[in-house]
Amino acid sequence: MIERSPALRPDTAHDRTRPGLNHLAFHVSGSRAEPDALVEAAAEHGWTAMFADRYPHEGG
Repeated sequence: MIERSPALRPDTAHDRTRPGLNHLAFHVSGSRAEPDALVEAAAEHGWTAMFADRYPHEGG
């Protein structure tokens, strides 16, 4: 679960260079189906991949 601080102003636009969480990385030791399911579930919650064109090797 990720929480958002009630001290943040709700009208502040997202800026990935500001302090705070700007991305998550996961290590999966199972099948390719596991990260695929995670990506699908994330999209259902409005999350997007930072480098979707490079999936599943977004960061290196």
